[in-house]
Amino acid sequence: MAKNKISRKEVDAIASHGQTVMHAPKHQHEYSEFPNASFQIGDGDHIAVKTGIITLSDFRQKHLAAGGEGAPLAVYGDYLLCSKNGEDRLMLNLGGIGNFTYLPSDGDTAKIFVTDTGPCNTLMDTWTKKHLNLSFDGNGTIASHGRVNIPLMAALKAHHFFKIDFPKTTGPEIFNIDYIYRALQSSGQQNIGNEDILATLNRFSAETISSGIHHAVGYKTCFVYMSGGGLHNIVLVDALKQLLPFCHFASSEMLGIPGDAKEAVLFAVLANETLAGNPIEFNANQRIPSICMGKISLPS
Repeated sequence: MAKNKISRKEVDAIASHGQTVMHAPKHQHEYSEFPNASFQIGDGDHIAVKTGIITLSDFRQKHLAAGGEGAPLAVYGDYLLCSKNGEDRLMLNLGGIGNFTYLPSDGDTAKIFVTDTGPCNTLMDTWTKKHLNLSFDGNGTIASHGRVNIPLMAALKAHHFFKIDFPKTTGPEIFNIDYIYRALQSSGQQNIGNEDILATLNRFSAETISSGIHHAVGYKTCFVYMSGGGLHNIVLVDALKQLLPFCHFASSEMLGIPGDAKEAVLFAVLANETLAGNPIEFNANQRIPSICMGKISLPS
């Protein structure tokens, strides 16, 4: 607030989306007697007292309590802000993990579909940090100089996550640097160069994302509005356009939502709905709980 010269009087409430440090849906932890689980850091009480502003935090726990997996939560804001009668839309988040919300053209909440697809940037980023001392492969430049390695691609796709039904969620507990090392070893490709590894990881993300979209909409013409860091990865976006020729692609900027700030916007919507709104009724769609989320912390 100080950095952006925003006074406390201008802020009605703070929505702290937290930082996930552990995500463990049932299909991942495989203990039938335990429910889905997810854990975030970022304490609303400390933020509320420090700022003097009502703070909402820990949004995912209500989702878990109501039978969800604690993610993706974008569907609630996507539905409220981005639905349009007469236009089938896909709100595609190209973050660490890829996920999307399908918004049907008739507005029927029972048809809304939301899922993670698997890794998007997380494997590419973890490789560049470990082996190239770079935070990410800007614009996919390094990947553009490599070739997709077919045996490595097959090994990356061998995980059971890609065999279970949609919708589903996941995280870096599975998709991390060790996942890449194991895939390189099992495919016998330990000696390939960084360019080929990043080209393969990039294509891997594109193919698993497109597979999820095919599952949700088949070959129906959709308008895809992208957000997240992967929006700037030219190689990734070009691959998605190639794999999904029936879709029309644009940035979420076209809808007035900055692509790099969409998560912040969506969590602000979640906080507003808890403070001043009502749960959205998702009818028969049991995978999307009809709830308001976020613990409310008062400053005093």
